[in-house]
Amino acid sequence: MGRMASAAAAAVAIVAVLCAAGVVRVRGEDTVDEDTPGASFIFGDSLVDAGNNNYLSTLSKADMNPNGIDFAASGGTPTGRFTNGRTIADIIGEMLGQADYSPPFLAPNTTGGALLNGVNYASGGAGILNGTGRVFVNRIGMDVQVDYFNITRRELDGLLGKEKAREFIHKKAIFSITVGSNDFLNNYLMPVLSAGTRVAESPDGFIDDLIIHLREQLTRLHALGARKFVVANVGPLGCIPYQKTLNRVKDDECVKLPNTLAAQYNGRLRDLLIELNGNGGGGLPGGRFLLANVYDLVMELIANHRKYGFSTASVACCGNGGRYAGIVPCGPTSSMCDDRENHVFWDPYHPSEKANVLLAKYIVDGDSKYISPMNLRKLFKL
Repeated sequence: MGRMASAAAAAVAIVAVLCAAGVVRVRGEDTVDEDTPGASFIFGDSLVDAGNNNYLSTLSKADMNPNGIDFAASGGTPTGRFTNGRTIADIIGEMLGQADYSPPFLAPNTTGGALLNGVNYASGGAGILNGTGRVFVNRIGMDVQVDYFNITRRELDGLLGKEKAREFIHKKAIFSITVGSNDFLNNYLMPVLSAGTRVAESPDGFIDDLIIHLREQLTRLHALGARKFVVANVGPLGCIPYQKTLNRVKDDECVKLPNTLAAQYNGRLRDLLIELNGNGGGGLPGGRFLLANVYDLVMELIANHRKYGFSTASVACCGNGGRYAGIVPCGPTSSMCDDRENHVFWDPYHPSEKANVLLAKYIVDGDSKYISPMNLRKLFKL
């Protein structure tokens, strides 16, 4: 009798989780309904990592103070997010009505009903190419992130049943991809690692490789059921405190080469997403691909930072080294500003939470200058 009672209790608990998510209806109508909270499946690098690197032996970590000092959900303790508070992915999930933050794939409790919030596969130091970020020793590149989603997909089939899982992924899941920056910063532009690559490959050839690999990764996600995508382009890499410090440019200047490479890649990315959307006959059936124009968004914040309530768009709040505190990553021995709300950049590489909030608002509800061919809220409601 004890075993039967335990089994019955477990069954009730599972049904309760699914009913709360809107996937199982009490009166036998087992469809995903309009009230089902959204799920965010997040791929990319440290801009959206929610703690996967905590579980890796890697030099790319943010699980130490003062990272996360303004992250209310953790009480201000570090979670592995590379910023002072929420990432842009966290904020977008909130704006779309997601019930909770998408947990890191490598966290031991990312299983069962937790998967219905979506899953975060992003990893600090990751890139489109497998060789990107090897300076950090370990990181989860995009190819492996897609492999990990395949594992989640099978778990969802077991949790919901194949048909219901397919409906859930098609209707309620947003797939966000924020990747590419490290392919330049920690691959092509890194002198020690990239000397061979830059001699052997022109910028055109290197960007060709990026687009070919990203196309394959997006196609694999589509084959696994993904339909609603938002893909961020690469931001103005020459404007981050790290590059400005390294190249000793003036406060109102950005480094030209990284920005030129980012702009060149972004043009190719736009063409790829237009193609995948079906314009020209090369589309993926049922797929909707949005382009988040992060490059122009960040440039807008930098150029008009005072309008948005920032006092500086050059100096990192947390870091050490040079005029812009742009060499040493944020950690316990770093200098930290007293006015975090006044900084566009939290550390040498990553935006502050305040900057992330502004970026997220444009992506969710903005116009076609920053998110196209529609904004993310419209895509989610389709």
